[in-house]
Amino acid sequence: MRALVWDGTAARVIDRDPPSTTAGMAVVEVRCAGICNTDLEIIQGYMGFRGTLGHEFVGDVVEGPAAWLGRRVVGEINFACGRCESCARGLGRHCPTRTVMGIAGADGALAERVAVPVANLHAVADGIDDEEAVFAEPLAAAFAILEQVRVTPGASALVFGDGKLGLLIAQVLHQAGARVLAVGKHEEKLALLRAQGIATELVRPEPSGQADAGASPPLGAWAGEPAELVVEATGTAEGFVRAVRATRPRGTLVLKSTVAGLSSVHLAELVIHEITVVGSRCGLFGPALRALEARTVDVRSLVSARLPLERAAEALAAAAAPGALKVLVTR
Repeated sequence: MRALVWDGTAARVIDRDPPSTTAGMAVVEVRCAGICNTDLEIIQGYMGFRGTLGHEFVGDVVEGPAAWLGRRVVGEINFACGRCESCARGLGRHCPTRTVMGIAGADGALAERVAVPVANLHAVADGIDDEEAVFAEPLAAAFAILEQVRVTPGASALVFGDGKLGLLIAQVLHQAGARVLAVGKHEEKLALLRAQGIATELVRPEPSGQADAGASPPLGAWAGEPAELVVEATGTAEGFVRAVRATRPRGTLVLKSTVAGLSSVHLAELVIHEITVVGSRCGLFGPALRALEARTVDVRSLVSARLPLERAAEALAAAAAPGALKVLVTR
């Protein structure tokens, strides 16, 4: 089968042996897969991963338990043991022996077929098309914030970052009743949110090397009112500095960015202002699939390009281009 494989030097579409079923696993024929910022960070060295990329997908079960054969599915990306304390608490996402699809120890979905634990599968309702269903994983990551943080109606919320995840987060918090202000660098992306009644603000990019927590506020530093809830989803190490300064004393700062580089930060501001910092990664698929079926979150406008699997390496480059949104890879 064809697969987009990262070997530590380059990402290429090559022929690989297809996955086969083992106990507890199913094989999914991929209809559509999405490229995520995490995929772009992996080819910069994040997680030291080698293998087939990709973790956002929708497809049909072609091998596995009879009850799943032929069903259109999406799948959670953390492959947990199911036996440890974390798994017993419903936190397989933090199983200490987990592998992660296309990220750590398990091949991903930018391929003709992918192997997925049966326990991770979720059937997709007929009313959700493939280009919507492929957003189940990133949308679940946006809903994870509501698992971790109590969002009260009318609470002020700042979302920094107008990439794919930032746009989804702004919509989820808006639907939860927060007074959202989305802050980004791309007018055309922010316009997608304004069309849904979400306030936005355009900021100038910060010059390289000037977003130092110990320096004077950099160009583009947040000068508005601080918020009760701040979400950092810029995908940059520098974004943390501005997000800290934008968080109200005793407020909550949610970190969504995963970057290959290191961030040098001064923690004193967190202590002085008694800010609660929440790391946030994957979420449950149930809320995401319900939102997709009810169309309470717009994902279709986030698709900026579609390329076939044989051009998946081009798709990866297209996803890395400035201003790009979701690039899809189709069979």
